[in-house]
Amino acid sequence: MTDFELRQGVLHCEDVPLPAIADAVGTPVYVYSTATVQRRAREFKMAVAALENPLVAFAVKANPNAAILAILAGEGFGADVVSGGEYRRARAAGVKASKIVFSGVGKTADEMAGALEGGLFQFNVESRDEAEMLSSVAVSMGRRAPISFRINPDVAAGTHAKISTGSAQDKFGINAAEAVAAFNRASKLPGIEAQGVAIHIGSQLTSLEPLELAFSRLGELIDQLRRAGHQISVADLGGGLGISYDATKPAPPSPASYGALVERVAQRWGVQLLFEPGRLIVGDAGVLLTEVIRLKNGANHPFVIVDAAMNDLMRPTLYEAWHEIEAVTPRGDRMVADIVGPVCESGDTFARARQSDRVEAGDLMVIRTAGAYAATMGSSYNSRPLAAEVLVNGSDWTVVRERQDVEALIRGDIIPTWIKPV
Repeated sequence: MTDFELRQGVLHCEDVPLPAIADAVGTPVYVYSTATVQRRAREFKMAVAALENPLVAFAVKANPNAAILAILAGEGFGADVVSGGEYRRARAAGVKASKIVFSGVGKTADEMAGALEGGLFQFNVESRDEAEMLSSVAVSMGRRAPISFRINPDVAAGTHAKISTGSAQDKFGINAAEAVAAFNRASKLPGIEAQGVAIHIGSQLTSLEPLELAFSRLGELIDQLRRAGHQISVADLGGGLGISYDATKPAPPSPASYGALVERVAQRWGVQLLFEPGRLIVGDAGVLLTEVIRLKNGANHPFVIVDAAMNDLMRPTLYEAWHEIEAVTPRGDRMVADIVGPVCESGDTFARARQSDRVEAGDLMVIRTAGAYAATMGSSYNSRPLAAEVLVNGSDWTVVRERQDVEALIRGDIIPTWIKPV
């Protein structure tokens, strides 16, 4: 089910025609559906409802917009954060401190101190050196830092290499063989309370098999740690479950199937389970709305040049990612085209030789499934301002991030006094 559908020949988000947003806000603009975010959140909560006291912490990196975080806080979600900035944004949006998990391989002492001051559920610690630093910070503040060690299970996720995080060569976590030694050391560190283990093998997983293997290895490690005398009360199973970008490909496993796997594998562990879904919750809740600037003849196919670019949506350039692209007001006929942006890079291409709605200059198009890892990865490359973001709720809509102003880019630069204008 989608909340972006044609009504009387015009694509709507819930009850709002997309041309109305383009007319008022301009393009490119991200448009999010409240109903989709809420539905996906409830589907995931239902999928893990049979587990005892699960904590679902939204992966803020997927979409850190405060409006999205506030919706999810209202649904009872916590937040998985990977920087001090994400921590502060989650708290500002109403996420309870007791539901925040601080992940990430490069936490600084200042970030640790900020999270300890504001409160959190736990740090997911990725090395012994990080535990040492956190101990020093916690002691200096007179606090105790709850931690789980992130374990690298050496499981290939079967996803794109740039979003695979659980193989031995990846930078994340500690090797399972080092876990007992890490816990032994942490048990002697002041200011540290080691309460669990964490795992996350990658993003956009389209099979449950790698997850089952990783979870099974984690269960074996929990038994090993307990035999070594450590109390393990928490297991963070991460996120990563994929969504459908290309309707012609097999659909990824459902949240219900994932929940059944977790219940079967982890039911005997006797721990509180944590989950960090991101893309699964917001991926198909957003589109990037863009206007066709012009068509240009190409060697094999015409180029459809739109006003969105790789600085607005990096995924096709970075991951060779597929996004469905369609006209907001389709005429009914089709064309084969390369759909590209205006940035001066050959990589600024959203689709090659794509079967598409026939469009003309001035037409609106949408790039679908752009609610996750999209606006959050935007940049001002080519001095292009960051796109606006809009949230729709039924027939209501509002701008939830203003379009960046070019003057703001200019004001951010400082010309040294020793450079004299000609």
